[in-house]
Amino acid sequence: MAAAFFGVIVGYSVLIPYTFSLFIKPLSAEFGWRRDQISVAFGCVAITVALCSPLIGRLLDMFGPKRTVVPCLVIFGLGFASLSLLTSSLLHFYLTFILLGLAGNGTTQLAYSRAVSTWFFARRGMALSLVSSGAGAGAMILPLLAAWLLRIYGWRMAYGVLGLLVLAVGLPFASLLVKESRNGLPVRRVSNTIQTIRPSIRTRPFMLLLAAIFFYSVTFNGVISNLSAILTDRGLSLRTSAQALSIMGAAGLFGRITTGLLLDKFFAARVSLILFAATAAGVLFLSLNSAPSAFLSAAIVGFAAGGESDITPYLLSRYFSLQGFSTLYGLAWTAFAAGTAVGPILMGRLYSSTGGYQSWGIQLFALPTLLSAVLMALMPAYPKAVNFGFIDLLPAEGMGPRAVVSDL
Repeated sequence: MAAAFFGVIVGYSVLIPYTFSLFIKPLSAEFGWRRDQISVAFGCVAITVALCSPLIGRLLDMFGPKRTVVPCLVIFGLGFASLSLLTSSLLHFYLTFILLGLAGNGTTQLAYSRAVSTWFFARRGMALSLVSSGAGAGAMILPLLAAWLLRIYGWRMAYGVLGLLVLAVGLPFASLLVKESRNGLPVRRVSNTIQTIRPSIRTRPFMLLLAAIFFYSVTFNGVISNLSAILTDRGLSLRTSAQALSIMGAAGLFGRITTGLLLDKFFAARVSLILFAATAAGVLFLSLNSAPSAFLSAAIVGFAAGGESDITPYLLSRYFSLQGFSTLYGLAWTAFAAGTAVGPILMGRLYSSTGGYQSWGIQLFALPTLLSAVLMALMPAYPKAVNFGFIDLLPAEGMGPRAVVSDL
């Protein structure tokens, strides 16, 4: 749990989304790049993560978390630090973010959730919320640290220090403490992973979950990737915009803990429905064009985002077998990353085409996450689990308990 918590603090899911908008204006001033051109880099890393997430999940199922996480941390940390050496070439900028995307999900909740899920069953909701609470803690700290470095030392030093921080914090914990419970895993976890997940992918719960994640991601990442630029355009300082991002992170931490408690008591899809609706409300508050409403928006969106990051792995662990958990989670990350690619580019286009962040344009970003809430209302009840001792194994569609026992 400690390894997962501290590893997520400096992982992709915090470092890229919560600091990206802080660098938009410095990079634009340095190289003369337009904001929509800079936002394309966010799309590059998101698309790469989308393409690589199933592979990362497959590697986690085949080789376990430690042998997957450690190389990814090295690549991600050095790649982020190398942004301090950026040239005026946009291609250089885009290629670096593509490199970050190759290893990005090997540093997130995806990489740690499988291991944690093998140690917990009755309190799995709280356990997964503690993993993702690392993202909330990181979102409180890293934007403020990045803003301070930008203000005192400039953007090159900020990129360098943040990249090295990934190595200094993530590597020791991942190397020394990450491990799985053998009692919580099926014996043959490698050879039959594809056969196990193939029926699961075609099920109604999985398809509804992927669609809901995609639409939510369009809203969330469209807002967060441009939040600093939105607020500074309203006359707020860089420090204040960083504080708003930090508020979002603090609210996310509270949301993760609260949602973890709720997941062990209530149907997760209904909890998710409420969080999606709350995100839409937060986006509407952001469109009101005032500093207090912006901070309120950051708190609401952050709380909902924190809770939502708990729900995806929880739903996967309740509907499907842990044998292919990481591969399925990787596919879910693909849906999220696809939305991550779309949202920031749409927001950047909105700015370029209208000459600013118009209230009506921001309001439009509430619609995708409202659709996500509708999709969660259509989720069926959990299937009955087949449990043998500490082994938590759910039969895939079309497989009876006898087939599961035979495979095990």
